[in-house]
Amino acid sequence: MPTILSHTAVPLTLGIGLGNRLIPGRLLLAGIAASILPDLDVLAFRLHVAYSHILGHRGLSHSILFALALACLAWLLAPQLRSSRPVAFAFIGLATVSHPLLDMLTNGGQGVALWWPWSAERVFAPWRVIEVSPLDIHRVFGPRGLAVIHSELLWVWLPATLTCAALLAWRAGHSRFWRQKTTS
Repeated sequence: MPTILSHTAVPLTLGIGLGNRLIPGRLLLAGIAASILPDLDVLAFRLHVAYSHILGHRGLSHSILFALALACLAWLLAPQLRSSRPVAFAFIGLATVSHPLLDMLTNGGQGVALWWPWSAERVFAPWRVIEVSPLDIHRVFGPRGLAVIHSELLWVWLPATLTCAALLAWRAGHSRFWRQKTTS
């Protein structure tokens, strides 16, 4: 997996890039939580659940169905998130599904159960460019952790920063366009 902090790159990129009029603060915080939530399955290790079990790491919590379930919850909670229902559904769904999609790009582990319950197969992306983060917190702060951080800066945070900049530029141009239309 990428480190837990890098899983927040997608909701942060979208939230900052699209702005708080579309992605209010509460929805952004919910999206950040949703992007991290699938990794609560690491608790399965403490419960002696096998990695390869559907309740194990990168199992059902890394599926599209799980992302849809959280998106449906966001639909219901949209007023509390200060958002419209469609925006809450889409944002939380994207934030959640970004987690397994990033994990699919890593060079370790057993893949993700993206298609569960339709398939229990664990899958990876065709390119596995992100260094997998160690599950042991002590190894995260060693030489292995530095390699992971370097990899995430290149493959997660650089594209996220460029995407955010593009969204900000689009918003600036888009708002200028509408201001010109309304003053003409």
